Amino acid sequence: MSKKEIISFPYNNQAAKIQIQTIEDQDYFSLTDMARSENPRTDLVIANWLRNRNTIEFLELWEQEYNPNFNPLEIEGFKNKAGSNAFSLSSKQWISATNAIGIRSKSGRYGGTYAHKDIAFEFGTWLSPKFKLYLIKEYQRLKQDEAVRNKIEWKVSRVLAKANYHIHTDAVRQYLVPGKITHTKKEGVFFSSEANLLNKAVFKLTAKEWRIQNPNLEGNIRDYATTEQLVVLANLESLNSKLLEWDCDFEQRLAILVSTAEQQLEILREKNTTKKLKK
Repeated sequence: MSKKEIISFPYNNQAAKIQIQTIEDQDYFSLTDMARSENPRTDLVIANWLRNRNTIEFLELWEQEYNPNFNPLEIEGFKNKAGSNAFSLSSKQWISATNAIGIRSKSGRYGGTYAHKDIAFEFGTWLSPKFKLYLIKEYQRLKQDEAVRNKIEWKVSRVLAKANYHIHTDAVRQYLVPGKITHTKKEGVFFSSEANLLNKAVFKLTAKEWRIQNPNLEGNIRDYATTEQLVVLANLESLNSKLLEWDCDFEQRLAILVSTAEQQLEILREKNTTKKLKK
């Protein structure tokens, strides 16, 4: 679980706080927190919801859609028993029997039952329509706020890349462009070639290849870059400037830049380093 957030809204004259945790880039809501607004015996609330036939059918459809390792062998048995007084089904039993991923259960002080947002909204409907409406509205607000933060983060990285652009173009002009065509339109060919060298290293595509693959998109390849790619791009502009100063040929520079880009992207994605830009 890599990220934890809390949404809060009034429910039944009290503040309901629902934890959201990110699991493999998907948002999972705490069913335990949701159930607590109705009954302190949260395990019973969730178990009562799970023993409902409609719930089992919904979960089955969701798992079939998103879980390639879903095991449906015991589903028919659950459906046949659903609703009977003797039938009970806990979240851990459901996960163990079906290899489900839509619901996650964790023991301990900070544990509980979490469900993918699709399933959490279904659970909210079962609890009460009012609860689901509040849940959806608050979640939408949370995602809008997150989108704004991500946009700011992306802009910071774009500024970094543009700042290093001048360092890079000055190096290209000094070490590649013949003196007689400096500060003329003809030197643009050299700038374009070096820009595409960086594009190949970071994006594996030249600007022209990207446009051919994306004829309906406006802007250029860098306008659709991730934050990590923009950070690496800024780094490579400085590195390529030095490689030009050291008189490395094109093939040498390409190999070094590709290797560096792959290494840096892997580190940034693993460590979530760029998230610190938000602060």
